[in-house]
Amino acid sequence: MSNAPLPSSFDENRWQKFSRRLKEEPLIPLGCALTCWALLGATKSIRRGDHETTNRMFRARIYAQGFTLLCLVAGSYYYAEDRDKRKMFDGVKAEQRAKEKNEKWIRELEARDREDREERELRIRRLEKRTKGTDEEKGDTSLGSVRSVLERSEVRRKGPVLTAVMELMKR
Repeated sequence: MSNAPLPSSFDENRWQKFSRRLKEEPLIPLGCALTCWALLGATKSIRRGDHETTNRMFRARIYAQGFTLLCLVAGSYYYAEDRDKRKMFDGVKAEQRAKEKNEKWIRELEARDREDREERELRIRRLEKRTKGTDEEKGDTSLGSVRSVLERSEVRRKGPVLTAVMELMKR
């Protein structure tokens, strides 16, 4: 077993994964090939009508499938530790990706917050300039006076609604 870090499933494509699995468990493809060879031989012998060879090839197919199954089970036990390491490595990678994503999101929120603060400050400065201009026109230079956003026609009056509607109709 090598001490090299295990590759992530996101770092390898299908062919790389296939070649890695072929190197890890080379007997499984061999068992599959033997099974296919036995089936092909059985098919040919059936077409020829050779019953003895057909039976021998079907037995060979069963032995090849047994060999493949034995290789699968043995490889499962042998590579269980490697799979656990791979899962742990993938978990660490996923955790790092999640942490990076969270940090990016926080940076984005901070940038948005900064933009909002700058925009708010700009609006306040513009409002102060407008207020300063209107205060100087009126002769009022007190810093705390702020012009109403509502026009005279929009100001809410006390009284019944019918009276307000009648005043609007007169204008």
